[in-house]
This record gives sequence, C-alpha cells and structure tokens, in this order.
Amino acid sequence: MVSTSNQKKTVLVLGASQDQVYLIRTIQSMGLRVLAVDMNPKSPGLKVSDDSAVISTRNVDKICAYLKLYQAKGYKVVGVITMGSDIPDVVAAISSFLGTPSISTQSAFLSVNKYEMKKAFQAKNIPIPWFKRIKSLEELKRVVSERDFPLILKPIDSAGSRGVFKLDKSCNLVNLFNRSLSFSRSGYCLVEEFLEGSQISTETVMFRGCGVTPGFADRNYEFMERFLPRIIENGGWVPTVLEPAQQEEVRKLVIRASLALGVTDGITKGDIVLTKEGPKVIEMATRLSGGDFSAGLVPLSTGVNYVEAAVKLAIGEEVDFKELKSKMLRHVANRYFFPKPGKLVRIEGVEKVCAQKWIKKLEFWYKTGDLVPEILSHAHRFGVFMVEGKTREEVEERIKWVYKMINVVTEPVY
Repeated sequence: MVSTSNQKKTVLVLGASQDQVYLIRTIQSMGLRVLAVDMNPKSPGLKVSDDSAVISTRNVDKICAYLKLYQAKGYKVVGVITMGSDIPDVVAAISSFLGTPSISTQSAFLSVNKYEMKKAFQAKNIPIPWFKRIKSLEELKRVVSERDFPLILKPIDSAGSRGVFKLDKSCNLVNLFNRSLSFSRSGYCLVEEFLEGSQISTETVMFRGCGVTPGFADRNYEFMERFLPRIIENGGWVPTVLEPAQQEEVRKLVIRASLALGVTDGITKGDIVLTKEGPKVIEMATRLSGGDFSAGLVPLSTGVNYVEAAVKLAIGEEVDFKELKSKMLRHVANRYFFPKPGKLVRIEGVEKVCAQKWIKKLEFWYKTGDLVPEILSHAHRFGVFMVEGKTREEVEERIKWVYKMINVVTEPVY
C-alpha cells in the first residue's frame, strides 16, 4: 500500500548546490515533494530535499532510468526544474520523457548555443551586438583587422563567464583564442561587438505568450580593469537606477526576445546593455538565475518570490501576474570576495559583520586549509554577502564597510 506521503506530487530538481536550496524550499512550501539529483554527494540540497539521488544532472539516460524505478514505487513526478544551472536542454529532455510541461527542445537549444541564439534574435529584428562564429585563429585575426578593438570573445556553448574575454590592442590573441576555444564543446567561438553602456539583468515570467519582468537589477562591474581580459561581474543592485521610460524599453525588449526563442511559457533570464541606441540583448537564458538574484535580491527588495511562478509553470498550473507585482521597495545589493590565491589561513571580521542587522547573507565557499584559486571565472569567486539599506548611498557605504572588515588571509603555495 502506498503511504500518504508517497501520494504527494513530486517535483524533480536538477542540481542540489547552494544555488538550488532556495528553489527546493520554495517547492516544499507549496505543499509538494522534492526529488533532487546532483553528482556531488555533499551538495546541501540533497539533505533538505524529500528524496535524492547522486546522479550527474547532465546524464539524461541515467536520470530517466532512475525516474522509472522511482515512479514504480508510487511517486508521481509532475514537473522538472532547475535554478542557476545552464541545462535547459536537459530539463526539456526529461520533461519530454515524463510528459510534463517545459519549453521546447528547440528553445532550449537556442538558449545554450549563443550563435544560434543570435541568429534567432536577428531573424526577429531583436537589437543585438554585431557577431560572427569562428573556429580558427585566422578567422579571428580577420575580424580584428576588419572591425578593430574592442571585441568580446566567448565559447558559443559555455556559461558562468568561462572563456569570455575582452579583446584590445594589448591582448595576446593566440593565447586568448586557444583558452576560449578550450571551453567550447562544439569547437566554435563567438566574436562580437563590445557594447558600451549600463548592464542590466532581467528575469521574466512568460505565460501564454505574455510576460512580466519582476527581476530587474543593475549589474556591477567595478573590478573590470582588475580582471581584464576576463569579464567578471561583482554582484548587482536592486532597484535599478534606470528611468521609468528606460525600464519600460528593456521590459518590452526582453519579452520580444523571449518570444524570438519560442518561449511562451517559462522563465527567461536576460543580459541587457543600455546603449546610446537603446537597449540591446547580449544573451538570454531559459531558466531561473542563481547567484542570489531570484533567491535574494528581488524578494528582499520587492517582496516577490517569482520562483513560485516558475514552479507553477513546471507543473502546468496557471500563473497570476498580479502576484508578481512589487509589494514594497528596499535597496539591496550583493557583492563577492576575491582574495589572493593560495592556501586559506583564516577569515577575519566575520563576527562583527554578522552582528549587523542589515547583513542579509554572508557565505564563504572555502574552509581553512583549502587552496583558493586564481579568479578565472565566476566559478572561482570566494564568497558572497548581501546588504540592505534605506537608500542606494547607504547600501554603498555598508558594502565598503564589509570589504574593510572582512580580511581573507591566504599564504602562497610553492
């Protein structure tokens, strides 16, 4: 006989890292069970989910085989979802296997292949930077001679800033091309125009061909010069400083871009630059973001948890756009730590920082004795903190104070 708990509807969450914990908690708060899978047996989400399995989130065949056995026990998996993991193709494939709602496999493909994405945008007259797909150093050199610097070079099928470089006159083209290409599974890179202007992160909920954008943040690149030629983001701000008319331009654009990818029902995550000619789309993902955006910045600032809407879409329920309207307005920001590489000796100032009520998060992803790597991509950031305040200026002062108080001590490894 199947137990009462087994009869509860279950949602499959792909990934169980810290990025997915908020998603797991949200699903459970909606009265649903969670089955989480992750290849790392120490992933924190495996402990908080109702059921779990140690499987790579990219191994579709193994996950589907596990689901057959899982559902044979009386569990009913009614949806598949992820957060902060760029695997919409896997979500679409497993959803197809289960017969649960999802974006199409074509939309998923477009969102993980930056070249095909750009072509889809181009076909629908979505404003984007100039771009070209390349697979050889000779092709890159031709682009440079024709268009000059600055340019952006990136793998067409990677994420998390891996292999993304800004090219200028001082760079080593041979070295950067080879490094960028090493992150491409398909053997291609994309070279595109570097856009000057304010950078915006958006998160849009699409339902029946219409959309609202509850996620809207200013991206922060204060350490751009420090990390060049890499492009390393250092958190974001909510609310945006854009004027209402500019915000509306961006909101209309990301809905058009979502539809250009064929997403009528789902979540889209936009990377936008507000140029002198207006907003342009750099990229768009078809998933919930990680990195505190949908799990921290937006709910703390507006009181809106649109992750619930994402779950509803994944299980085939209707979304009420009225529930996605801002309920309040607080100034919130998150920032990352970038210590010197080496062996971690200690972290100073933690207690003083945690004693502040306006600190909403302080996490470190390394422990004493660990080797802290050089910052080569977003994956190498050391830790994060989140602060809130009455004004943007107050938040900025608090950010400076935290950076002053926290001292990450490392020692060289020879």
